[in-house]
Amino acid sequence: QAQLIESGGGLVQTGGSLRLSCAASGRTFSGVAMGWFRQAPGKEREFVAAVSRSGGSIKYADSVKGRFTISRDNAKGTAYLQMNSLKPEDTAVYYCAAAQFTATLREGDYDYWGQGTQVTVSS
Repeated sequence: QAQLIESGGGLVQTGGSLRLSCAASGRTFSGVAMGWFRQAPGKEREFVAAVSRSGGSIKYADSVKGRFTISRDNAKGTAYLQMNSLKPEDTAVYYCAAAQFTATLREGDYDYWGQGTQVTVSS
């Protein structure tokens, strides 16, 4: 079992930045791939970014490429999502997730989920 706790969400103006953190416990952090997903009101949850166990492989959704950066610190057991140049359409609940195998874009490949943190971008 792994427990994931997100933090760092909040209200920010268009063009601003936020950094989300996902602290993991209960399982060897370096043994899981990590992903970030988001769900906007009235929409399905969608993939945002993922990083492999070693950090050597990273994937992004096209909508966030060049603006968001995913990273991880295996020594601290924490994954991060740095979000820059935020837009109102980035408003959503952001979830971190852990996968036992590879970092993929598919929700179904992730075994553990955090409770989510709200990000609101005002225009």
